[in-house]
Amino acid sequence: MSDSLHEPWLRGIALNPAAPSHVLIRLVDEAAGQAGLLMCEGRDLPDAVIDAALGHPSRRIRRALAGNRHVDPARLAPLATDPSGLVRGGLACGPRPRPRRGRPLPDGILVTLLTAQDGGEDGMLTEGEIVQELSFSRQIPLSFYRSMAGHEHPRLRMHAAAWRWQSLTSAQREALLDDPDPAVRKAAQESSWELDPVAVEAGLPSIGSLSKPFVLGTCALSRALVEQCFADDTVHPLTWNRHTPADAVAWLARHPDAKVREMVAARPDLGPDLVTELREDPDEDVRMRARLHPFPRTWDEYWAIHRVIGHGPDCTCPITEPDTEPSPDWFAACATSEEPVLRRVAASWPGLPAELVETLARDDDEEARIRLACHHPLAPPHLLLDVFVTRPAHRPHLLPLPAFPRTGLTHLIGHPDPEVRALAAADPTLPDPPVEDPDESVCRAAAANPSLTPQALDALLADPRTAEGAAANPSLPVPRMHALLDRCLNSATTRPTAAERRETTPT
Repeated sequence: MSDSLHEPWLRGIALNPAAPSHVLIRLVDEAAGQAGLLMCEGRDLPDAVIDAALGHPSRRIRRALAGNRHVDPARLAPLATDPSGLVRGGLACGPRPRPRRGRPLPDGILVTLLTAQDGGEDGMLTEGEIVQELSFSRQIPLSFYRSMAGHEHPRLRMHAAAWRWQSLTSAQREALLDDPDPAVRKAAQESSWELDPVAVEAGLPSIGSLSKPFVLGTCALSRALVEQCFADDTVHPLTWNRHTPADAVAWLARHPDAKVREMVAARPDLGPDLVTELREDPDEDVRMRARLHPFPRTWDEYWAIHRVIGHGPDCTCPITEPDTEPSPDWFAACATSEEPVLRRVAASWPGLPAELVETLARDDDEEARIRLACHHPLAPPHLLLDVFVTRPAHRPHLLPLPAFPRTGLTHLIGHPDPEVRALAAADPTLPDPPVEDPDESVCRAAAANPSLTPQALDALLADPRTAEGAAANPSLPVPRMHALLDRCLNSATTRPTAAERRETTPT
């Protein structure tokens, strides 16, 4: 067999779900090149392989493991103190591409990364740069954020003051302003301006243009600053700022821009007269927002609705934990509402009871069904498959779900979309996997079908279109895996791989 098949064989074995530890450990080798990195980053791994990667001398291997979304993150704890800042940074950054729903890191890893005094022995990153990566990674759970203000380590209290000032209680803010550690007090004092209208007004001119919408949309505003926003026609952030004065809210409700009126129409502090007025607005979107839920309303409900409206059926925005959310009863009421938008809101809440999940899975509104499939752990398999087939944007996020169906897909084998045919080609109940499909991805999936016999795999291993799939096939005997690795790795020792060449240069 040609040497050109070596890389497909290595990639296939790296992802073969039946490959035992003693096979996979051979791929944690420089001679395996990119296949070793693919394995360390792209699949669940036995403990022995994780240990081999954790102790590997190449930071490339350790860094690949740091981005693994399949391994229990608690097993990655040694990487938080890795000698290489790039490895620590890889752990702080998390899996790439980032999954829609963030993977939380254990508290111990978070504390280690957030309190480190240096960025690693190699000097590639600073501890501050690693913390910045972590803060944007969506790997810090809400429970940890809530505990930071009272944590025994002053560095965490400092981060609480700098990152979460407006989410803290009054008692927590007062405690941080009076903290025994001067660095914590300094961070608290530097954040306290957000709730001081005079300080906000004074500091706004020096704030960059990218930060101004955040300030105008979240901070306490003086009367003069509100009037300046109207004069400059920069009022849009005021529509969702809970500190906007009542008379300014009334002006916004009658603003000539329908988008401004639309955002104001769902505010929880809107008076009943304005609600009635906006329900008769000439713009349909304004009327829809105003009629969504009865008065009075809460800010939690406002933001739950805002996170759904206008995103469309192909929205793949990150799924994050809200700081606070409405009551279960409110979500249940949304699930039976006549308003499609409210049913979409209910479908986005993972705590919705099973009986309401069943109802929404049959909803007439496609967006409600899609949101249920993407957000709820009890979404039925038939719905997951239907969304996969009809909405390609969601396929990467649906495939890893435990409830996603792997069998009963034979009716899709003739589908015009090759990605759908590839899914069907992997169905182990398929009597005749389509290894000669015109599309290579379908051939590869068919060659990995476990219904194929070891004898059938010999010919597929010799074909460039099916070699990778055949090497990934769970039916491939373990001695055959070793034989393929012998050919690939022994050959690789005679010539440097691309990965080896890159390892000689800084990364």
